[in-house]
Amino acid sequence: MKKAIPFVVLLSLLTVALGFAQQITCSAQDKQAFEDKIIEIDGLLEKDLGKTMVSVGKTFLQTPYVAQTLEIGETETLVVNLQGLDCTTFVENVLTFTLILQKEKTDFDSFTEILETIRYKDGRLDGYASRLHYFSEWIANNEQKGLVRDITSEIGGTEITKEINFMSTHRDLYPFLADDANYDKIKASENFLNNEVICYLPQDQIEANEHLIQSGDIIALTTSIEGLDITHTGIASRETDGRIHLLHASSSGEVTISEVPLVDYLIKVNKNTGIMVARING
Repeated sequence: MKKAIPFVVLLSLLTVALGFAQQITCSAQDKQAFEDKIIEIDGLLEKDLGKTMVSVGKTFLQTPYVAQTLEIGETETLVVNLQGLDCTTFVENVLTFTLILQKEKTDFDSFTEILETIRYKDGRLDGYASRLHYFSEWIANNEQKGLVRDITSEIGGTEITKEINFMSTHRDLYPFLADDANYDKIKASENFLNNEVICYLPQDQIEANEHLIQSGDIIALTTSIEGLDITHTGIASRETDGRIHLLHASSSGEVTISEVPLVDYLIKVNKNTGIMVARING
């Protein structure tokens, strides 16, 4: 009796056979999770895409937090993992599901196409260094694609410059950087970022400007950690108390909504300096 070919292998073979440039890593369980999610989010589309973002995001509540879900294999592939999320993949997946609802294209191919567009520089997977590792660059690049808009300056943000080099100075933390070519490309990305300004809303000014933040806005936590721009991401959600809370994949264990408003939550985050805010276009 022949042994069944794993779904992920079949999908990779199909990708090559159809002539697509990139391969997809997706288990049978995650493919089923995608199909289940499409049923679950049916009817959640609203004219206000920010509200759609929150509604979609809340369907992931209690999904386990899993770190480094994209750091797998020997080469970079488009990883689809809906069973375990880190803070960035949570935001990426919520944005992707929101956009396929908007476009009324809820098939798996449309999902992976948009996910790749969001996750990689200029929308194209071209090796490890093409992934948008630094979230300030993630915001800027997805703004160039027309998917989101950085509104930090509009809500009282301040421009600063900061040397970004955390990945290259902590090479041992990133297995893919053992490859010199990947390392050199990451260094090049960091050099590019070091010529750009970062606009952030300081922690002590968030409460006064909270009314300008809308449900569905993407929140990125800025930091004083040397060489790093962002430590955590999530989605703004105005809850029944009228305050903005953080809907996020928490390293404490699962996708959750902060018990306290964002302003109070940030005070407890080590080395937090403030936030960047991006809003979905639509």
